[in-house]
Amino acid sequence: MSILNEMSELLQKGRAPQVKELVSQAVSEGIPARSILEEGLLSGMGIIGEKFKNNEVFVPEVLVAARAMNSGLEILKPLLVEAGVEEKGTVVIGTVKGDLHDIGKNLVKMMMEGKGLKIVDVGVDVPAAQFVQAAIDNNADIIACSALLTTTMNEMKSVVEAVNNSELKGKVKVMIGGAPVTQSYCDEIGADGYTSDAASASDMALSICS
Repeated sequence: MSILNEMSELLQKGRAPQVKELVSQAVSEGIPARSILEEGLLSGMGIIGEKFKNNEVFVPEVLVAARAMNSGLEILKPLLVEAGVEEKGTVVIGTVKGDLHDIGKNLVKMMMEGKGLKIVDVGVDVPAAQFVQAAIDNNADIIACSALLTTTMNEMKSVVEAVNNSELKGKVKVMIGGAPVTQSYCDEIGADGYTSDAASASDMALSICS
């Protein structure tokens, strides 16, 4: 079995120390950083994403796989920068003002990182102006807002309005998600995208960026 296939399989099992070891080994064997990223780490995370979408694995498995991916990325990041490998896009992600839930947000973040996107996590209880400022500062392609409460989901409308009243209008897409959020609510507030689960959110974000 090739080292990259082995890396992908160990990542799916969440074996962080072994993944890290194999990344180091692949680097010392002269395998290009981009190949290690795409054929080793991202391919493993992609498989986990598909399984998650199909209810074959659940949140704990995704979390350990993401941890394994991040352990490998620690070694790869400086090499990717050196090799001039561009991230596929930048997403500012956070939970809206008044809402302190972060499990869904963190899951989406991991799935998006698993697609090779750069994620700027602004945390929880984030006012609309902060989303906009973070998107400007990081030259983001997407603002992704999460809400878990019906009382806080109206804050998403404020984010859409703040984007439309700023220099980001027409440049940055707003994606929304969370338990009470629906496609019809997305249409009503004029957001650019809604998905019902983390894996679909990462697919949508990648297609917007590419």
